[in-house]
Amino acid sequence: MAVDSSTSAGSIEVEVAYASPERQHIVSLEVPTGTTATQAVALAHLERLFPDLSAESLGEAPIGIFGKALRNPQQHVLRSGDRVEVYRPLTIDPKAARQARAQKGRT
Repeated sequence: MAVDSSTSAGSIEVEVAYASPERQHIVSLEVPTGTTATQAVALAHLERLFPDLSAESLGEAPIGIFGKALRNPQQHVLRSGDRVEVYRPLTIDPKAARQARAQKGRT
C-alpha cells in the first residue's frame, strides 16, 4: 500500500483483515505512529462488520502481520503499510483432518 502524501507526519496507514468462511473484510486505517497491532484491531471495529463476533473475542484472537503470527501483539508497534490479520480459531484439529483424509484415501 502506498503512503498517501496527505497522511499527517504523526500517523501511518495500515490495514486490518478478518475473514470468515463466507467472506472477508480489509479495513484501511490511519493510526497514530506507535499504535500496536492489538490497538489497530480495536480501532477497526470488525464487530460491526461481523455481528456474530464480539469486540472481546476479537481482542483475544491470535493476530499476525502478513501471515506471520505475533507472540505479543499488544507490544508489536506497527509500521506504515502493515496488514494486521485477525485469525479465527481452527474448526478442526489439523492432525485429525490429515488422519481423516488418509483414512478416506485407504478406502
